[in-house]
Amino acid sequence: MTALLRIETAPRDFVPDPISDDEAAAMFRAAVNLFRLWRITDEEAAVLIDLPARTYARWKAGGVGRISRDGKARLSNLMGIHKALRLIFTEPQRGYDWIKRANTAFDGKSALDIMLGGELTDLMRVRRLLDAERGAW
Repeated sequence: MTALLRIETAPRDFVPDPISDDEAAAMFRAAVNLFRLWRITDEEAAVLIDLPARTYARWKAGGVGRISRDGKARLSNLMGIHKALRLIFTEPQRGYDWIKRANTAFDGKSALDIMLGGELTDLMRVRRLLDAERGAW
């Protein structure tokens, strides 16, 4: 007779692995390309990542420095926003344009207007809206 092994089936809290420095650098490079597609200025991009404009310009040129935990969270949210837009819109350009369009969910402001508030929570607000729209929550 074979003995049964007890398997733990209770749900466990999800604990994500921290974002590595290499992953963060890759996300930064992807964000630079995304900002080009969104047609935003380097000054706006620097606000989204919370870097001084000169530091952003230096990093954009290839000299990416140490990315803080907050910076990694910002980049992660930006990648999540991009992913959600790609899933929601079948035509990529519509998703890129959506960032600057007035939106009733934001009282007539655009997602970019919200994100340019400069806080991590501003990026999270946009991401939550998009995730809810695509049914991820």
